[in-house]
Amino acid sequence: MFRTFLSLRYLKARKTNWIGMAGILVAVGALVLILSIMAGFLEESRRTLRGNLADLVIQPSFQSSVLQENGDWVPMQTDVERMLEIIREDPDVVAATPQLQWYGIFAPDGGESALEKPMQDAIQLIELVGIDVEGEGEATDFRESLEAEYGKKPGMGKFCNVGRPEDVEDPFVNLRDVRQRRTRLKVPILVGEQLAYLWGLRRGQEVSLVTATYDEASSKLNETAANARFQVVGSFRSKDNETDSRRIYMDRRALADFLQRDRLWSAVLVKLDDYERDKDAVRARLWSKLHAEGFLSAPGIRLNEFRTWEDFRATLLAAIQNEKALMGIMLSLVLVVAGFTVFALLSMMVTEKRRDIGILCALGATPRGVLALFLMIGLWEAVIGSALGALVGITGAYNIDAIERKLSSVFGFQIFNREIYLFDHIPAEVSFSGVAWIVGGAVFSTLLFAAIPAWRASRLDPVEALRHE
Repeated sequence: MFRTFLSLRYLKARKTNWIGMAGILVAVGALVLILSIMAGFLEESRRTLRGNLADLVIQPSFQSSVLQENGDWVPMQTDVERMLEIIREDPDVVAATPQLQWYGIFAPDGGESALEKPMQDAIQLIELVGIDVEGEGEATDFRESLEAEYGKKPGMGKFCNVGRPEDVEDPFVNLRDVRQRRTRLKVPILVGEQLAYLWGLRRGQEVSLVTATYDEASSKLNETAANARFQVVGSFRSKDNETDSRRIYMDRRALADFLQRDRLWSAVLVKLDDYERDKDAVRARLWSKLHAEGFLSAPGIRLNEFRTWEDFRATLLAAIQNEKALMGIMLSLVLVVAGFTVFALLSMMVTEKRRDIGILCALGATPRGVLALFLMIGLWEAVIGSALGALVGITGAYNIDAIERKLSSVFGFQIFNREIYLFDHIPAEVSFSGVAWIVGGAVFSTLLFAAIPAWRASRLDPVEALRHE
């Protein structure tokens, strides 16, 4: 009982102890706030970087033959309907759809004239993606990207000349040119919002697409390039600026005709019932079945044939995760500094209270009791400082956007530049399990630093302590 009473008295009477408590408060608050912001950035970036990627993307290598487990080589299968049938039989698969992917050159002013101009002024390399609208909407966020709000850059929104397609269920609707001339209708395409913004495109505008074509029989590129005019009928926003600035959607069969190829697909997109729970199990099951049927190479030979959406964005996601870990390690040093502060303050207290320690020992206090007394002082500082720090950090995380706007207006400059990121707010996600770990670590480290002066106090000779002036 005396330990609790005296520890609180010493804590209240000696104001310098509050310095250690304040240090712990700042360290815990900073850790909770910064790690919550980094967690928010990671989750927002995951949602943003994913764009219109499906949960699983299967891209066969289309070799002439596949090596089986028994050592036999069998012809590679290309029947996409059979492949879809196998995939859809899996109980954890919600949807699957084929997709045709290729690359080309985008030239708003016409293919022939564009090739005579500097690249940065007239043409751009782009992704050509052929889709089935219904299947794409089921397997990806394609339908949501057609209904997404416009970006924050000038020239978008109500000033955007392309706009979203009028019919989300059937976005590839031909439009006649603005003068309503009697010309043959062009193949309709959907362009990314950033692409439309960068090139100043308008709804109904005709653009040229140029690409090299592949002769499947000879396995060589054709000598002449494919060049055709297409009509812009709408735009989309996947929230990934890189995708939105280089991707063009069109009907899968129309793209196959443009590429002069018989095979109407190059990838299959798969949506799972629960991605986080099922991704590894479904991937293993489907790879085994598809390999046995001759659609995929043996595991370890073509690792890029079957990837999750995270595999496509692995580098960026790992970079953000590493930044979060490094930030946590660096901010943990603040806890070490706060622990040293507690160590110094308790060491001074032991020196100043030597006579009090002698009196306590003369009254019957044991060395263990003295040790517990000074440890309890450190415990009070750790518990109160950590609790207040966690409260400050959580409150700051939930209100960080409003706090940043207020500070920006006070100081007269933008602290968080929203033009750099796709999201127009500072994201923060508070993990209460993470907060508990931070508080527990702060308490443990403080007690560790407090143990040395507390041990010194317990080792004092009572006679020498009472003679101390």
